[in-house]
Amino acid sequence: MIASPRARRWDLAVDRTGARMDGRRMVCAVGRGGVGVKAGEGDGVTPVGVWRLEQVLFRADRLAAPGRGPGTRPIGPRDVWCDDPQAAAYNAAVQAPFPGSAERLRRPDPLYDLVGVLDFNRSPTVSGAGSAIFLHVWRAPRRATEGCVAFARRDLIWILGRWQPWRRVVVRGWGEAGAIRQGRRSRPSAPPFGRPLPLGRAPRPPCGRSRRDAALAGPERAVQP
Repeated sequence: MIASPRARRWDLAVDRTGARMDGRRMVCAVGRGGVGVKAGEGDGVTPVGVWRLEQVLFRADRLAAPGRGPGTRPIGPRDVWCDDPQAAAYNAAVQAPFPGSAERLRRPDPLYDLVGVLDFNRSPTVSGAGSAIFLHVWRAPRRATEGCVAFARRDLIWILGRWQPWRRVVVRGWGEAGAIRQGRRSRPSAPPFGRPLPLGRAPRPPCGRSRRDAALAGPERAVQP
């Protein structure tokens, strides 16, 4: 089973269904490999755990600095991120030209217009354990990432604009890691936010509505964040 870390109200809590911070719910995208224990570079898994925001990077030619994130700086034309497990600079920002494999941070699309760098595999850095786990702008709603957590631009600006050093990014998972990664349906040990109902017990109908009315009307649909 995957341990599911506890999130406080002021943390950014993330799971496969969405995100929450300060009571605000947001839609987000996670890795194509699901949420779980990361096996290594390129597996597409968003790593479960409690992470700190180390740095905020942004495109000064496209938006203003969000304000409160740690180490906020603009992305330069030569900025790249090393994802080469054989390089001494693995999982760190470097400058182009770079002899090893590296990802450009200054992109033509908007994905890295605003980036929050998480401290996953950063101190110490283990070669091949995974790199470049960011908060960034999504390609499309819920479109899977390579392991990062992606948001609508307005939501990411809201998150990083309110960031404080005592906040954390808490990525939560549940069930068997293999079932989550491969997309098989597995029964969660607990829902992402809230307590499960005991088996066999129907939910209590809302105020002013009898159980008979509730049964005739059918189950209520959950509102998406």
